[in-house]
Amino acid sequence: GVIIAVFALTGASYLIDRLPITSVAEVNGEEITEAQLQAETQQFLNSIGAGIDSIDQELLEQIALNQLIEQVILRQSTEDASMAISSNEIDRQILQTEAFQIDGVFNSDLAVRTMAAQFLNVPQYRAFLRQQLLLVQMANAYSSSNFVTKAELNKVAELTGQTRDFRYISITLGARTLGTAISNNEIAAYYEANTDNFIEEESVLLDYVVLSKNQIAGEIQVDEAQLRAQYESEREAYEGSSEKRAAHILFEVGADRGEDDALALAGAARQRIVDGEDFGALALEFSSDVVSAEEGGDIGYTDGSAFPLEIEEVLESLTLNELSGPVVTEFGVHLVKLTEDSENLFQPYEEVAERIERDLKSAEVELIYGERLGNLSNLAFETGDLLTISEELNLVILQSEPIGRSGGSAIFANQALITAAFSDAVLLEGNNSDVIELDTEQAVVLRVREFTEAVVQPLQEVQPEIAVILRTEMEKDEVQELGNRLLAAAVAGEGLDELLVENELGWIVEEAVERIAFTANREIINKAFEMQRPTSEAVLATITLDNGTFVLLELNQVQPGAIDSLEEDELITLTDTLASSLGNSDFEAFLNNLKGNADIQLRDVIEDF
Repeated sequence: GVIIAVFALTGASYLIDRLPITSVAEVNGEEITEAQLQAETQQFLNSIGAGIDSIDQELLEQIALNQLIEQVILRQSTEDASMAISSNEIDRQILQTEAFQIDGVFNSDLAVRTMAAQFLNVPQYRAFLRQQLLLVQMANAYSSSNFVTKAELNKVAELTGQTRDFRYISITLGARTLGTAISNNEIAAYYEANTDNFIEEESVLLDYVVLSKNQIAGEIQVDEAQLRAQYESEREAYEGSSEKRAAHILFEVGADRGEDDALALAGAARQRIVDGEDFGALALEFSSDVVSAEEGGDIGYTDGSAFPLEIEEVLESLTLNELSGPVVTEFGVHLVKLTEDSENLFQPYEEVAERIERDLKSAEVELIYGERLGNLSNLAFETGDLLTISEELNLVILQSEPIGRSGGSAIFANQALITAAFSDAVLLEGNNSDVIELDTEQAVVLRVREFTEAVVQPLQEVQPEIAVILRTEMEKDEVQELGNRLLAAAVAGEGLDELLVENELGWIVEEAVERIAFTANREIINKAFEMQRPTSEAVLATITLDNGTFVLLELNQVQPGAIDSLEEDELITLTDTLASSLGNSDFEAFLNNLKGNADIQLRDVIEDF
């Protein structure tokens, strides 16, 4: 369509020289180049958010090469199956790509620059996008087209809807050992054996200043008139950028047809449409743009900048489904029809005033912040305290609580700040730190006010803590011993009731408990659903919870779920989930089959793949 021609002309100057072509693999006769592998490797690295030094480079390249091979195999399969994506869909995807938009509106210059940054001109990007959409289409064909039999649904419903009847005895930590004293010798022995647990780490008290963009923004004043003016400007731009969809019939001008002849043909065709003939049929009969003609003349969407200026101006004057007169552009003569028109309504002033104020301040804040950041860096190096920095940059000197090497809260959770505080230059030499940029919004300079060395806390300070530790261990041992006695009695079938009465315990009964229920402790429910289905007798098991509680669990009955018990929305969700899972499995099998039958040749560039 026309959008392709316009984009191609705009993007022609962005052709990028390629790296020397070195083949790393060949798939069914199609080469994968070193440049492709490098690009895929970098993209994979970006996706996992890791630094290049933290991952084995050879492993990274092996993963990236495998992904490239799978992409090539799948693309070849789509070509063999004659799958296609319409130009209209590609246009829509481009217009809706956020990276190509400014304030939510498509910008063709930004789009071309962004494509160029990826070493692509517009035709190359369209080809890349077409390939990605085809791969998604193929994957979706498997994940969304699978079906589930009633037998499969019944089987899954029986499992997911299963309920269980059980009862349990819970023995919590309590005061069973309060009659047993903990001696000073026991406390001292524990202290000596676990001295490392009672070390109070070295710490520093810090003086520091914070340079913040928020503080700078508070210094800048924006009056109401500026806010209103910016609001009106944005509103007019937004509401004037409604997305339109168009169709055209192109009468190309060239050696075989002059402009006058094209105008005459366009006029005659227009009259036939006015008389009732179908626009799409005449597009097939007359249009020189054979691609759009096959789609009824459709040339996709525009935000006001995608088509030649003459067509954009005509679209602004047309009402929905109205046909234009002949329109002359550098491509020839067009008949243009407006097929879709969406209106954009801007938000009320009250809802966006705060955001507009931030935006208006933003550029000035960035300028001032950058200037002050440079001054802060110089002053931190040149001065021996924070007082000069405070006076020069109007920053308040703050003081921290004691901070150890493990860090603290708020800004002291930042490891770069802690590293600076305990560096030799700051801790031993008494210098200001360098500027520490916590993020893009704030930076810190600090110095040590006071240093406290690591020390083992005296026994008398930690004696109460040790007493609690020892008491807890005694309680756990007592609970475990009692639990084992209950289990033995339950297995033997005698003496259990007496033990329950003696220890003021009792059974807690849970019936028809679902797998995802929260009617009891989740650890207990999970254990109940791990237990084997009882046959003639109940099944026993024990579990010690994370909080030290001992639980004796008796599973009495398992009721399978039934598909008839599901609500309609639950049945739909279950069906969709199962179909998607089966579809994904089928797609994986399909891909593995393609790989197994493909002729894949690996070069020496990637060894031991």
